[in-house]
Amino acid sequence: MHPVIQEVTDRLTERSRPSRAAYLARLRAEAEAARRRGPARSSLGCANLAHGFAAADEADKIDLRGTVKPGVAIVSSYNDMLSAHQPYETYPAILKAAVRKAGGVAQFAGGVPAMCDGITQGRAGMELSLYSREVIAMATAIALSHDMFDASLMLGVCDKIVPGLLIGALHFGHLPTVFVPAGPMGSGLPNKVKARTRQLFAEGKVGRDELLDAEAKSYHSPGTCTFYGTANSNQVMIEVMGLHLPGATFVNPRTELREALTRAAGRRAVALTVHGDDYTPVGEVVDEKAIVNACVALLATGGSTNHTMHIVAIAAAAGIELLWDDLAELSKAVPLLTRMYPNGQADVNHFQAAGGMQVLIGELLDAGLLHRDVLTVAGRGLDHYRSAPVLKDGEPVWEERAEGSTDLDVLRPVADAFSADGGIHMLSGNLGRAVSKVSAVKEEHLVIEAPAKVFDDQLELLRAFEAGELDGQDFVAVIRYQGPSANGMPELHKLTPPMAVLLDRGQRVAIVTDGRMSGASGKVPAAIHLSPEAADGGPIALVREGDRIRLDAAAGTLELLVPAEELATRTPQGAPLTDAQWVGTGRELFGAFRRAAGPAERGASIFALNGHAESLASTAGEGR
Repeated sequence: MHPVIQEVTDRLTERSRPSRAAYLARLRAEAEAARRRGPARSSLGCANLAHGFAAADEADKIDLRGTVKPGVAIVSSYNDMLSAHQPYETYPAILKAAVRKAGGVAQFAGGVPAMCDGITQGRAGMELSLYSREVIAMATAIALSHDMFDASLMLGVCDKIVPGLLIGALHFGHLPTVFVPAGPMGSGLPNKVKARTRQLFAEGKVGRDELLDAEAKSYHSPGTCTFYGTANSNQVMIEVMGLHLPGATFVNPRTELREALTRAAGRRAVALTVHGDDYTPVGEVVDEKAIVNACVALLATGGSTNHTMHIVAIAAAAGIELLWDDLAELSKAVPLLTRMYPNGQADVNHFQAAGGMQVLIGELLDAGLLHRDVLTVAGRGLDHYRSAPVLKDGEPVWEERAEGSTDLDVLRPVADAFSADGGIHMLSGNLGRAVSKVSAVKEEHLVIEAPAKVFDDQLELLRAFEAGELDGQDFVAVIRYQGPSANGMPELHKLTPPMAVLLDRGQRVAIVTDGRMSGASGKVPAAIHLSPEAADGGPIALVREGDRIRLDAAAGTLELLVPAEELATRTPQGAPLTDAQWVGTGRELFGAFRRAAGPAERGASIFALNGHAESLASTAGEGR
């Protein structure tokens, strides 16, 4: 193993030892109970069980009455508004048939919400987006809470959906869980053309019809959006964690191979149950090594900054205490191996054609940057994921890929990486801690020192741009009261086009915010996820108009250049919206989430570290 990867893993393991041990003890006790009793539903009383199969067809009803065949839950984020999730409409029937053929019985256990950040950008609904991860986790738990199931199939692709599903599944860690992707839509309008049209619209040089036409040609059919944002970063990380079947991630929807992989996922879920020969509980799959592997994959691909929070929250659900310090250390050691928009002009289909996950994983394994000895849904060892599925007689067969990348503009070997580090830097200084995605930022823009322009809402900045108030000057835009405790930490991606316009005009500009900029953040230097946030008394609330700020993404520093003695005399300016003001679009329903949300560097989660309470109780018991 690369020494940095091993050191980080060792520290993570030691730090997490009490909570992880408590989590695993509970998981293994539940697994042992399951072995003794048979399928989970066999412990239900007759009235409970009758409710559980009342609506089943006759064949399934017979199986569910019995105590032989394992039960498999299907949990889906299907809706027909989101292109990424629309393909899931047909999956339950396919999965039920596959599970039945494999000797199990599947039921659609529950649906989870799936909102689209692309639709809600700049709208009030975006302020519910991050909170939806917690809702999805809780909805997943509700789906699995009926004690009817011995394994689960999770159907989700995008942004908060996959982290929410996985967090929920990890609270049922004794159950095997297979994630079933839907794949990306085909390539549409080139990303460079789309981005240019957005900037022209921001400058008033094209109208709404031209912009809408460009967007419709980019997002044009069922499947995941093809740029490398949070949705596709999800998929890469889930495969590297061993929760997809090998090579399943970027197979397009409505193809024969896609359907064959879906059937194979259903069969595999049955094989992984405690009653089979290959028991693989999700809580054992997601261990410290798998978490580090996911971080490495994120960094090596220049993935979404959102995952600097999601992976922390996922780890916590498995009793693992991941810190931003760990990501910072890993980023120094992991080279950038891919160029996908917004870090380049290729999309995920081009990445797949160049060799995709098999080449990426193989390169990282050979360089000692991924842990090889891990448990996956395909079996023990990440080497399973060097193989890609091909169709033979209508079913997938996995063949190891011998050749490397076929397009070095998109995917490179470790020996010829695009850059020596992973494209996501952690920043720290007297303003707090922040995240900066540098893989799409030109080297000459990595360092900026300029006066602050302070805004308490992204719309204020957009209005200033439209009024010409930002023209001809260098500045650092400070957008505060955008954190999880203030308003749900919305993505501020609407800021990218106007700020990119100013950058292209030769102005030196950057963004500092306690909000998010998403996986689609591009060429504008930005320090995001600033923690502590303004609403929790973070120093960003002390920034005044004209204060000089120095953002050095290369060195990893973020400084407010104001003497400490002066800062000590300042009081916070601005304020988050009150509950009475934070209404509309259902936001008032989430007031409790605002008050419970943790800081960004702790995953912005309302959930505690899983196993922490048990480990404290155990320690107290030993003391007595």
